[in-house]
Amino acid sequence: DETVHGLYGEAVQTALTDYKTHMIIRPAGEAQKSLANLEEILESLFRAGFGRSDLLIAFGGGVIGDLAGFAAAIFKRGMPFIQVPTTLLSQVDSSVGGKTAINNSFGKNLVGAFYQPQAVITDTDLLSTLPPRELKAGYAEVLKYGLLGDAAFFGELEAGLGADILALDPAALSRAIYISCETKAKIVAQDEREGGVRALLNLGHTFGHALELEAGYDGDLLHGEAVSAGMEMAFEFSAAQGLCSEADVKKVKSHFKQLGLTSIKDVAPLLKNAQKILSHMEQDKKNEGGALTLILARGIGDAFVQKSAPRDAVFNYLAQLSETVNA
Repeated sequence: DETVHGLYGEAVQTALTDYKTHMIIRPAGEAQKSLANLEEILESLFRAGFGRSDLLIAFGGGVIGDLAGFAAAIFKRGMPFIQVPTTLLSQVDSSVGGKTAINNSFGKNLVGAFYQPQAVITDTDLLSTLPPRELKAGYAEVLKYGLLGDAAFFGELEAGLGADILALDPAALSRAIYISCETKAKIVAQDEREGGVRALLNLGHTFGHALELEAGYDGDLLHGEAVSAGMEMAFEFSAAQGLCSEADVKKVKSHFKQLGLTSIKDVAPLLKNAQKILSHMEQDKKNEGGALTLILARGIGDAFVQKSAPRDAVFNYLAQLSETVNA
């Protein structure tokens, strides 16, 4: 995108002087993940004379990775591509696993393909130019791996690793990226196309994607911020259903507060209409047969896939939440 190009465009061009290259630069932001912008990228590749054996490099954050990956998946039925993620969120999550997608008026990432990159090249030095807000948004995805299946890793984050990550400590970043990618790779190896266990990686995302859609992808709410609030909602709802303890919910909330992560109260304006949020959630791609699928938790490090989640209970939780946070 334009921001990353301003920081690294010249260095990338210099590094590739031995190759015939064609650089595509897009505006920054989630709004770029649209059918119209995807078509512009494809047209640009065709005009430049690319073939299906040429290489596409996604150099940027999650938006660029999703756009470039999907373009690679469908350009002449598939061309090789490499991910070079430049944000914490993309380094720990979106660049790994082969999901590529764009958004539409019905929701987030609803049009896409599973298409694996040839390689993911992660350089933590690229994070030095990342704004603190983007770092915290990325940290939400690191935290996710502890909350969904690794209570010991959550304990490390709670004990100081989380603060070290946000301070860009090299050792802390390396550990966070390694643990996150290792965890995701193990899950994806079992279920590449999200027929079962891979859905665990969407902890907080069903609520979060609904928040993003309600926000309108205008940049006021980053994906990681929506996931952050969504994970808090998932734990709250799990407790309301008697699945996990209030003590675990308090631990999660305390960690959010300690590191200044986006919480439910920060997205209060988006929660005014419980029915709209529920309608957004009903468009989620994990749903089957018209029934809601949610990722809930029995405790920290013990998430599970809840198919046919009780719609009335979800609505009642959202309605109560709306009354509480907007009182």
